[in-house]
Amino acid sequence: MAISAFKPEVWNANLLVTLEKSHVYAAPGVVNREYEGDIANYGDTVHIVGLAEPTIGTYTPHVDITIEDVDDTDATLLIDQSKYFAFEVDDVEKRQAFNGGRVLTEQARKAAYKLRDVADAYVAGLMAAGVDAGNLVAEQTLSAAADAYDLLVDLGTILDEDNVPDDGRWVVVTPAFYGLLKKDDRFVGTGDAQAAATRTNGFVGEAAGFTIRKSNNAPAGPGAGAGKLVIAGYNGAVTYAEQINKTEATRKEKGFADIVKGLHLYGAKVVRPTGLAAADVII
Repeated sequence: MAISAFKPEVWNANLLVTLEKSHVYAAPGVVNREYEGDIANYGDTVHIVGLAEPTIGTYTPHVDITIEDVDDTDATLLIDQSKYFAFEVDDVEKRQAFNGGRVLTEQARKAAYKLRDVADAYVAGLMAAGVDAGNLVAEQTLSAAADAYDLLVDLGTILDEDNVPDDGRWVVVTPAFYGLLKKDDRFVGTGDAQAAATRTNGFVGEAAGFTIRKSNNAPAGPGAGAGKLVIAGYNGAVTYAEQINKTEATRKEKGFADIVKGLHLYGAKVVRPTGLAAADVII
């Protein structure tokens, strides 16, 4: 591939698509990505503006009512994660490889996958640290098939009690947890069948009011055992913003090779801790 044919804007778009298709914790629908805006540099901030709760008063005839200002709140999302990839392909190796002209493209695809994995694990850890303490179910061992489904119901109840909207609810489970779900007719007979045609972004079904996603990036639980956190929430609890900021191609100065490097900027913030619920699960 001649270096003159390299188009950074096309590579940037392709890398973002690959990232989006493979996100789980940071996938659209799990986190709020409406504030991504224009991220230019490491250290940029995204302002998340909200409104303070209005006061409800009791009206008494002939008594003046209290008129309050509309106050806003401003939370800042810091773009504090900066990851990169860089690789080279020697002209001789590229020539000798099968379909050598696609070597750079394939390696860039793999780089995008690795960037996704790092970013996804980061968001998972952020969720684990940010969930409200009252919404954390203590360590428990699941053994029967019904245990997994019943735990989803319990997590849904926790969110109900915190007035979390029904729409947009999700849960990310481990492969072992998903294996238990598949043994339960309440899951296999309904949500699993409905989701058969759309298994993307780790999406594996619907049950107990949640869209269910599967990931190997589940954070370790806080208990003494080897538990993993099953995290549930809705799409307004966490904000995430990312961008492939730069993708560059150059010729190696001392050699005969193409060099490609890319920079991934992102950040996340738990804006509603009570919009998350988690359980420390051993299977």
